[in-house]
Amino acid sequence: MDHPRPRARLTTRPRQPASPIKWYQLKITLECTKPAVWRRIAVRGDIKLDLLHAVLQLAMGWTNSHLHMFLIGADRYSDSSMIDNPGWGGDEDKDERKLTLAQVVDRGFNLFGYEYDFGDSWTHLLAVEKELPPDPASKAIARCLDGARACPPEDCGGFPGFEELLKVMKNPKHREYRSMVEWLGAPFDPEAFNLRETNLFLARLKWPRTSVEQLARILQARFSRRSSHGAA
Repeated sequence: MDHPRPRARLTTRPRQPASPIKWYQLKITLECTKPAVWRRIAVRGDIKLDLLHAVLQLAMGWTNSHLHMFLIGADRYSDSSMIDNPGWGGDEDKDERKLTLAQVVDRGFNLFGYEYDFGDSWTHLLAVEKELPPDPASKAIARCLDGARACPPEDCGGFPGFEELLKVMKNPKHREYRSMVEWLGAPFDPEAFNLRETNLFLARLKWPRTSVEQLARILQARFSRRSSHGAA
């Protein structure tokens, strides 16, 4: 007589706890500015470069009105939609959506570049200052910790144009002062930097990706807030 075989006991392996997400402290310095325009941020290590671009736009105070690229070692990482554009000419560029900040650091790059607006050529130096303790309770993508001075107005002509703008705005009797104020829309305060406002809008970024349209709405909301408050 055949005896029934004992049923195999099903065992479930305990799930391995997920590794805590790394965070990094970065200092962003806008090159050639004296005194320097800079920001210090804390940011998730698993952030991809396309979302880091959005963080930089908000942290620095730009309006995402121009092209950009990251310069990491000998490689350039750009917006994938531009790489696929036959008229772009960036055949050697790599897709910024395929690389995270942690991967950049793991490859040994604690210093890399970010260029915004290829006409004015605003080059930012990004320095990874340190790895921060994991923060499992945090729902943030990035936080601005500190900073100084306002980023230049868009389309002011790069660093030489910015220097001239500052010179004109220091002297209300300058023959170009009135036309400069009209072009700016309001007096420009080069010392203006609002940490609270910066974090207010950084918190609106969407994980794991903020679309161009979503970023535009966040930037428009910030512009509207500044207009209603009369803040730079």
